[in-house]
Amino acid sequence: MAWREAMTILRAALAYWAAIFALGFALGAMRVLWGAEALGETGFILVEVPVLLAASWFAARWLVRRHAVRSTGAAALMGALAFALLMGAELALATGPGGQTPGAWFAALWRAPHLYGTLGQVAFGLLPVVALRHFP
Repeated sequence: MAWREAMTILRAALAYWAAIFALGFALGAMRVLWGAEALGETGFILVEVPVLLAASWFAARWLVRRHAVRSTGAAALMGALAFALLMGAELALATGPGGQTPGAWFAALWRAPHLYGTLGQVAFGLLPVVALRHFP
């Protein structure tokens, strides 16, 4: 992979992660402050995940075109990097201000209601490939 292509993929991954993380952060704050009380945590997550996936779909489509991501491998790398950034940011928030241990955070990822968010995050990582394949 050429240096220029690697930098293009990195820029696309950073933009993809930043856009969706910002939206997810805002929705997460709303869930903690109001939504969990009104809908329950599971109910709010079940509303939150489709909103984030829809935004991820539009962002992935736009960024794949904007950054001229042309191959499936490049799109997969874009998604994998964005996913890694997302999980790293989630871990930092959970273990810093959230006060969890890394082990407790990781274990919670695989139990409902957090499992629904985890599955959405995996889909987020795969969407650049889907976007490239359906809208080259």
